Amino acid sequence: MAHRVSIEYCTRCRWLPRAGWLAQELLGTFEAELAEVALVPGTGGVFRVSVDDEVVWDRSEQGFPEPTAVKRLVRDRVAPGRSLGHADAGG
Repeated sequence: MAHRVSIEYCTRCRWLPRAGWLAQELLGTFEAELAEVALVPGTGGVFRVSVDDEVVWDRSEQGFPEPTAVKRLVRDRVAPGRSLGHADAGG
């Protein structure tokens, strides 16, 4: 099953570059598992990452994510048990 990731970002905060970079990282890591990564414009300081409509990271609760943290959370949902190499080493 191919999964869908969405990254909702605040347009007023100009977080599109950050969202785009994270989308690129996820697509590069999970190219076989993901059907799409959607960038969703929002407001109010939002930066939220969801996998198949399940929120896995929300800036309002957890701050900005490190890419490795998001990769681990996405991996746990789309490819459980798969090694991420150095990304699994900590952080």
